[in-house]
Amino acid sequence: MMTSKARLGVVVLALILLAYTIYAKAYQLTALMACLIGYTIWSYYRDGTVLLASEAFKKKQYDQARSLLADIKNPNYLRKKRRNYYEFISGSLDLQLLDYESAERHFQIASLLPFRRKSDKALIFVNLANLNLRKKDYDRVKAYLEKVKGLDVSSRIMHIVNRIENEIPK
Repeated sequence: MMTSKARLGVVVLALILLAYTIYAKAYQLTALMACLIGYTIWSYYRDGTVLLASEAFKKKQYDQARSLLADIKNPNYLRKKRRNYYEFISGSLDLQLLDYESAERHFQIASLLPFRRKSDKALIFVNLANLNLRKKDYDRVKAYLEKVKGLDVSSRIMHIVNRIENEIPK
């Protein structure tokens, strides 16, 4: 859970310690420093700043969440367990900015990725249904709502589903 600047600082410090351990001929510590550098670089690409962005998003610090997600240069390298939340948070932030096309793209990608909780997946389908309701694509709205009904969801989400269904013209 570090930003790219913090990771860079750790790598620079580890490189200095790596040089010292080579000079001191402490080869076990040299291997440890090399592993630390490798893990820090690996975690930059595979984990990114998604957890920090998630915490900022939960605290309603949307600008900070947006900047933390912008720190991720290539989301394709993220692990699936990180990419799903990257896409969900990105879609939610785009929805706040009224960028519906980008939000739908992010939610579409997130709908293809696995989530631990069924309620997270249901929220994605509800957002997709809502976006398609705005576009008056009622067939897609119905399809997304059927997917939500197939999941075990809370009464709050079912209430939202019922409200969306009531807005669909018969």
